[in-house]
Amino acid sequence: MFSMSELKLRWHWEVAVAEKAGLIDYNNVEVAKLLNNVKLVARVRARGNELFSSGRFSKACLACGEGLKYDTSNSVLYCNRAVCWSKLGLWEKSVEDCNNALKIQPNYTKALLRRAVSNGKLGRWAEVVKDYEVLRKELPGYIKVVESLSQAQVALSKSWEEETYSVKFGGEVEEVSGVDQFKAAISSLGVSVVHFKVASNYQCEQVSPIMDKLCVQYQSIKFFKVDVEENPTVAKAESIKSVPTFKIYKNGDKGFR
Repeated sequence: MFSMSELKLRWHWEVAVAEKAGLIDYNNVEVAKLLNNVKLVARVRARGNELFSSGRFSKACLACGEGLKYDTSNSVLYCNRAVCWSKLGLWEKSVEDCNNALKIQPNYTKALLRRAVSNGKLGRWAEVVKDYEVLRKELPGYIKVVESLSQAQVALSKSWEEETYSVKFGGEVEEVSGVDQFKAAISSLGVSVVHFKVASNYQCEQVSPIMDKLCVQYQSIKFFKVDVEENPTVAKAESIKSVPTFKIYKNGDKGFR
């Protein structure tokens, strides 16, 4: 998770500087407070690393939060907590703490890497690509960054295609009204899936968002919905006895329910 040797050296250096200042002006309240805070933060950092190493990620988050009470501008603590959040699957919180770290220390590579991974889990591919492009400049020759950037670019391209399809076709299952429109819909070439429903039916209401997602995901299949109360003739012709009912058609021929 962390570069332990680097952090320990930095902690010792901070404490040493503060103690030296304390010896020079021991009665200075501000210096004494600074010395105390530096020691507390160093202790919290060490505790956080121990908790993280033992897999106690929630407690490690709390430890980092405790340290931030004494040093609100500590980018390392924010980044450390971001890693803990990610271990808990709390990607949004991880991104938030990475943002906090980067406000304090722009181009902090560990925070950029963590933010890219967490945003990837959230499907925010444009943000992921942006961070990896910065990292490619900051860490030239780092193969993992190059590979991750390439993967993120592919994912971004795919998400754009899905978004374009969603805009073009509404991203929702097309509603069919009347016998003629229904016949035209199922007679088109390829596979068609029809959801026979009733607007006031709870199960139909639960199924509708799933059908919308399938409509976007499986672009080669046509999805339609028919309200049987508004289209009783269609319901009768298709022998619909209950809802929700699904029928699959291929080139106009009935498939199966």
